[in-house]
Amino acid sequence: MSAATETAPLGTAPARNAVGRSVRDSLVVAKRNLIRMMRIPEVVIFGLVQPIMFVVLFTYVFGGSVNVPGAPAGSAQAYREFLMAGIFAQTVTFATAGAGAGIADDMHKGLIDRFRSLPMSRGAVLTGRTLADLVQTALTLVVLAAVALLIGWRSHENVLKVLGGFALLLLLGYAFSWIGALIGLSVRTPEAATSGGLIWLFPLTFISNAFVPVNGMPPFLQHIAEWNPFSTTVQAARQLFGNTIEGIPSSVTGAWPMEHPVIASALWSLLVIVVFRTLAVRKYRSATA
Repeated sequence: MSAATETAPLGTAPARNAVGRSVRDSLVVAKRNLIRMMRIPEVVIFGLVQPIMFVVLFTYVFGGSVNVPGAPAGSAQAYREFLMAGIFAQTVTFATAGAGAGIADDMHKGLIDRFRSLPMSRGAVLTGRTLADLVQTALTLVVLAAVALLIGWRSHENVLKVLGGFALLLLLGYAFSWIGALIGLSVRTPEAATSGGLIWLFPLTFISNAFVPVNGMPPFLQHIAEWNPFSTTVQAARQLFGNTIEGIPSSVTGAWPMEHPVIASALWSLLVIVVFRTLAVRKYRSATA
């Protein structure tokens, strides 16, 4: 009896130690990448310039010409509130290219081989990198939100809902960073990773409800747009920010994700994390075997 009592905890100890070590290793790698980002501030600065340019260009160039259903013709304020959730979502997803390029650069310089020689969890290298990218994305969102407020964007919900909207955006960005990690491990150069990380993002973000209402698209594109995880997160953010517009229906095809965007957004992001983290870690192990 006493022998069984003593050996039971020992059986679970290795599993607990493995999980604990993986978490510690991931945080160490994340810290390394954050220090690297601080030592190269131009990377962060240039990462901020593009989304700010998108905000200014879409607001002042297209804001007066895009008619938002249910709003006065040429209403710039209505378009600002419609637009900003899409810009926020585009910003967090475009960080995917940077994540892929960073991992490809580490592979190209042989840094991954050095990590491999250390007694550390294999998955920690990728997890640490994606966590560091998540911190950078959060910083970018804070600055972008401040710029949006300066040009007239406003939320109409309480603080908790607004924070929930930003949390879903960051979850989407973290999920897509695993796609970037897989791309970075699958190519030979950082340049290829950057191109590979962007080429699929353009149709994903533009065949969506981010910049124009879906009801103006051809019927077959409406179905694609409303089952697009990017569109779902944009709709969830609009709902939580209080930026939905009465003249624009939540769904024109009856798609479930658009009728329940908050739940669907979380489910889409978690599914992407599970699938692409598994593929990325498997690719990492085969690439360094």
